[in-house]
Amino acid sequence: MKLLTVSDRINKSLLDTGFLKPHTVDLILGCGDLPPEYLGSLHHQYQVPLFYVQGNHDIRTVEPPPGCINISGRIVSYRGKSFLGFSGSRWYNGNQNQYHEKEMRVFIRRLWFKLWRLKKLDVIATHTPPRFIHDKEDPCHKGFRCYNDLIRKQQPRFFIHGHIHEDFKKPEDRITTINHTVVLNTYDYHVLEI
Repeated sequence: MKLLTVSDRINKSLLDTGFLKPHTVDLILGCGDLPPEYLGSLHHQYQVPLFYVQGNHDIRTVEPPPGCINISGRIVSYRGKSFLGFSGSRWYNGNQNQYHEKEMRVFIRRLWFKLWRLKKLDVIATHTPPRFIHDKEDPCHKGFRCYNDLIRKQQPRFFIHGHIHEDFKKPEDRITTINHTVVLNTYDYHVLEI
């Protein structure tokens, strides 16, 4: 399955008909801080499901855009692959979609029975990265420690996040492997096979 992942930056090239060949993308995964109109346009352009989580700047999105599914706090399956999502960033000024470490830990704990029954999780999509993996030291861009625990216990194939704005010279610069989990910063966009 080919996955188009996006976050934090509108890339109009993705909406050009010749940029990615038709039928080369099976699913779009949005990792936050993108306008609902852009997500809806991506769904319309590629005619595939679009799963998304919200970022700390997604304050307008209340209802999912047409054809898009908010997977925050949910486990969903598509073509035999399982996806789990968490919205938001670390708390830094009290706006919407900001959480303290304890709050995010509670969100994860609520899903432990479902995760235990699932046995194998393929993809975790978040806005914020795990702590000390691709994150920064300022209050807004610190990662969540509970994501590290989640990776260690669930060992998903992929942990895909946004939030950290980087211009990558090479595709492999956006990837860190922790045990068997590929942690991917999808700032702007990235295409990967899962």
